[in-house]
Amino acid sequence: MAGKTVSNRIKSKDNIIDYILLVVFVLLIIITLYPFLNVLAISLNDPVDTMRDINFIIPREFTFYNYQYVFRENNLFSAFGMSVARTVIGTAAGVICTSMIAYVLSRRDFYFNKLFTVFFVVTMYVGGGMIPEYLLLTRTLKMSNSFLVYIIPGLIWVYNIILVRSFIDGLPLALQEAARIDGANDVYIWARIIVPLSKPVLATVALFVAVGQWNSFMDTYLYARNLPTLQYMLYEIMEQATTKIDSHSADLLQATRTVSPMSIRMAVTIVATVPILIVYPFLQKYFVGGMTIGAVKD
Repeated sequence: MAGKTVSNRIKSKDNIIDYILLVVFVLLIIITLYPFLNVLAISLNDPVDTMRDINFIIPREFTFYNYQYVFRENNLFSAFGMSVARTVIGTAAGVICTSMIAYVLSRRDFYFNKLFTVFFVVTMYVGGGMIPEYLLLTRTLKMSNSFLVYIIPGLIWVYNIILVRSFIDGLPLALQEAARIDGANDVYIWARIIVPLSKPVLATVALFVAVGQWNSFMDTYLYARNLPTLQYMLYEIMEQATTKIDSHSADLLQATRTVSPMSIRMAVTIVATVPILIVYPFLQKYFVGGMTIGAVKD
């Protein structure tokens, strides 16, 4: 009987702990989801309610007028295609170049290994600034209003190189040595051994580069306004909505049936975020695996 009593007490304590953890996790989920739900609610909310700060998780009056205003721009779909093109091409090129450089730096027989590593790391702390970069891209490389201005400047990220190199260093060196004995060259080893084994970290790098390419609009503003991307067009729409009406005149807003800057800003946020949210679940397992490299050593 005493044993059963102790067992029941332990079970009851475990149940209490489980309930506490459940409550904590529910609160964390609410805290995490609330900002996104609030943004979504404002984007679907009536502009007058938004101007009067009547905002909840569930809009008082649903309307798609904010999204109609955003998609009213004629060049929005061509800008979307430009963003997709730069994201796909830029991500593929970035992953390929990053994995190549990381493989070279991971080679123990590469004499200038440490020297080049120091050069790469220094660039993370010291930069030339915007003006030298602008002059380099526009005058020296002649990339103004060229699609290459979306690809070349962001081709290499030093952090990604370090990430991939750390992963490659954890791979068995015997695989490369066996391939060399069989007569394989460096290109074959990189393409047939390193890349297939590095899928988790390469997927992580691909996600980083894709998000950076998708969200970038400053390069369009500075170098390629004739090749507008979705982010740049959304930025222009948001600026036009901000300057179109006084942000404190809710009565005028209701009379003219126009949009509010806050509603447009939230609608633009949703339009810009949804494509990445759709892609992320397919890369999540690789992303987790890539970010935990080095956590477990054999």
